[in-house]
Amino acid sequence: MSAKKGFSEKCEDYLYKRWDDLFDKFEFSDFKEPLGKEKKLIESISSCLTSRTKSYHYVLPTQVLAKINNHSLDARSLQASYGFDARTIAHNVIVPFDQYNYNVLGGSSEPYVNNPLRHPAVTGEYREQQKNKTDWDLLVFVLDKIERKNSIAFTKKVFDQILFEIYRLLKEVKVLYATPNRISLDKALTIIKEFTSQKSGGDRVEAITTVLFQTLGERFHLFDNVLREKVNASDSSTGMAGDIECWSKGEIALLIEVKDKELTLTQLENTLNVARSNKISEVLFMLQKGILKEEFQTIHKKIEGEFNSGQNIYISNLEEFVKNLLILLGESGRTEFIAKVGQELDQSNSPISTKKHWAQLLQNT
Repeated sequence: MSAKKGFSEKCEDYLYKRWDDLFDKFEFSDFKEPLGKEKKLIESISSCLTSRTKSYHYVLPTQVLAKINNHSLDARSLQASYGFDARTIAHNVIVPFDQYNYNVLGGSSEPYVNNPLRHPAVTGEYREQQKNKTDWDLLVFVLDKIERKNSIAFTKKVFDQILFEIYRLLKEVKVLYATPNRISLDKALTIIKEFTSQKSGGDRVEAITTVLFQTLGERFHLFDNVLREKVNASDSSTGMAGDIECWSKGEIALLIEVKDKELTLTQLENTLNVARSNKISEVLFMLQKGILKEEFQTIHKKIEGEFNSGQNIYISNLEEFVKNLLILLGESGRTEFIAKVGQELDQSNSPISTKKHWAQLLQNT
């Protein structure tokens, strides 16, 4: 194995490990920007990644990644005559990363052979040869700052900021869902089970349940509308009575609470209080992991007591419920249901990792 090949692999390992480490933080936590209050630097990075000159999109990820893995290198170097040949890292590491992430950087297969980057280095010396001088200046500004600081810790912060900006761009990318023309019951159930097995704070289970009732309502004219709010917003803040509302003739015909954890008595009572105050008599708890074992008897006694006061409470297991309804919907209904899941994920602005997973499952069908 050549030294050059080894360096590419080292860069690749760091890129994907860092991306995996940060991705969940980007998706599911209140993430603080790595560069903190360095507003000009943050804005410069963002502008470079969205430049009208597509080749520029690849410069900062490539140059800074190389610098991290060999801090003696000059981050501004594009060609071996200046210090090192960055093209190898760009084409062997960053381009495949871009392709894996829906061409978020622009989909160029060989960005470093294009005219804007056919120079020894990203420096002011080559400014006049650039059509897009404004964004070239920004590239120079970022890379110059890295060289002046000469700090591995700072360089890593810059790279984390670059990944954060790429993640922001990725959220705006349209994910393509390759829905099959037909799908068997077993295959549909396998996809749904795998999709909902990953933790998502309830988002995935809610999406599947929402689309299931939308399809059911349309096919059998049961509901005029099925509404769902963003999973991380409290029902009280959105004005909704629960996770999912099924409307018919101007009123909520069925209120659905979706739980990806075990149902507790407190959760049951809270939902019942909301249902009563909104005069909703039909409530369904769609559960992925059942009822909390220690409260099983108490919850069922509570449900029996509520029936006497006019409240109909239903508890169903997600997997069994989905299976029964997909049988009822038939092949055409199953295909329609599968197609609508992607639409629901887009409409509810689900995390990009959720969209990508659904798209990959469909692609493997």
